[in-house]
Amino acid sequence: MKINYELEMQKIIEEIKKEGGRKPKLLLHSCCAPCSSTVIELLKECFDITIFYYNPNITENEEYHKRYDEMLEYIDKRHYNISVKEGRYNPKEDFFEKVRGLEDRKEGGERCYKCYHLRMRETAQKALEDGYDYFTTALSISPMKNSTWINEIGENLEKEFNVKYLYGDFKKKGRYQESIKISKDFNLYRQDYCGCIFSKIERENYVKSKEEKKD
Repeated sequence: MKINYELEMQKIIEEIKKEGGRKPKLLLHSCCAPCSSTVIELLKECFDITIFYYNPNITENEEYHKRYDEMLEYIDKRHYNISVKEGRYNPKEDFFEKVRGLEDRKEGGERCYKCYHLRMRETAQKALEDGYDYFTTALSISPMKNSTWINEIGENLEKEFNVKYLYGDFKKKGRYQESIKISKDFNLYRQDYCGCIFSKIERENYVKSKEEKKD
């Protein structure tokens, strides 16, 4: 039976509200400011959020730092009481070694699953080390990401690291569309590929193919 992860998240939030007391500490994995925008708005009233920017899949150094710097700038513009922790950035060891042999797979397939897992596992481990109550990721804000995979990974990592995972399908309730609006309002850089060189090439080939069909 298909699980409604939006409903599972709401159950957790309602339970936290009933308990009252201090806000639970949440480590939120994020890949960029646009993806985090509506997720932060949704969760900031119930959680003490820290952003964890761990994205070794972003192949190009300039692209990586552009997204990271914009995350810091966006948090500052919104006057959020949120800190941003940067994970290590080593694409060769942390990403390319993990997806070896899957370079030619299409976007959204097994390579992406491995990428979700490596970033979420690092987040769960960091949450354990630094004493967070919950961890989650903003990845499911994207319609291009497999939210079932993401939440299944999160559930398994909760068992492995004994840190609670916050379920979520953040694209629901119009949040993806709202993230687009926020991006426009704050003039955020909204990339058209996930970050890895494989998705970039696939995107470029798609655009090129569309242009050729027009000619």
